[in-house]
Amino acid sequence: MRPFNGDVLQPIANVKESELTIELAGPRKTLRLKIPQWQGGDNPPTGFGAELLAFLAPASTSPLIEIPVKPYTGQKTVIQDGVAHREAIMEQLQATTEVLNEHRPDRIVVFGGDCLVDQAPFAYLNERYDGQLAILWIDAHPDIKNPKEYCNAHTMVMANLLGEGDATLAAQVKVHIDPKKVMFAGLRQDGLTRQEAEFIERHSLSIATPEALISSSESVLEWIRLNEIKHLAIHFDLDVLNPIEFRSVFFGEPNPASDPYEAFPAGKMSVAQVVRLINDVSRATDVVGLGITEHLPWDAITLKDMLADIPILS
Repeated sequence: MRPFNGDVLQPIANVKESELTIELAGPRKTLRLKIPQWQGGDNPPTGFGAELLAFLAPASTSPLIEIPVKPYTGQKTVIQDGVAHREAIMEQLQATTEVLNEHRPDRIVVFGGDCLVDQAPFAYLNERYDGQLAILWIDAHPDIKNPKEYCNAHTMVMANLLGEGDATLAAQVKVHIDPKKVMFAGLRQDGLTRQEAEFIERHSLSIATPEALISSSESVLEWIRLNEIKHLAIHFDLDVLNPIEFRSVFFGEPNPASDPYEAFPAGKMSVAQVVRLINDVSRATDVVGLGITEHLPWDAITLKDMLADIPILS
């Protein structure tokens, strides 16, 4: 899979090139961010995944800024007030906000890192567009937990943007997202916990299941029309993809220590379906944000470790 560069989506094998052009309004100032954050999911390979996303993206005239992230050096997981690596996460969240306030972009592309990297960019865009930002959350999971449910903050980011989740992280969002302007796409409803299901019902959040998106984007396009959405940010968690087709996700880990499907269900969408969805919504409204997250390049990690063990290369 070729990643996004901030303006276009590059061709993917077996998909017609004419289907891949994403129409983004311009000319406006686009800022690309590389945020190799791993602490939100307590999963160091996601930091390397962000590095590869930014490296593989085609050249662009838009500036690319890297947010400083404390690297993994074998440190133990510290849980503070229910959140793992809280101190590092707060530092990186505030650093992202400072960069955005300095550059004042109209559009943002994020190469992540875990899902939490989209909090500051999407919060900024909602302020930038006077509280009228809508979010299409393309993800197998809703990320609406809280510290009582789970300690990894990448599972709380959508709740934080709505003003719930973790109180301290949610307080960093000055203008909370309107629930009517949130839609989940590719969400595995069969894997929702009771807390997640109640959260979705309480806020009347819209959902397009993988089954609803097999051959059409109409359910999402109808949501855009009914809510008169003019500015949209897209969160693209790669784990929405079926790991049989795209292995560089959490569920594609070779020889995992535990069953990754036990706690969270895997994605069911194909690459072509996600590409079609993003293109369709981009023709229907103004896409001002795109975050690509949770890239876990297992084969590249295996190769890197293998090369490190070859004496002549050292």
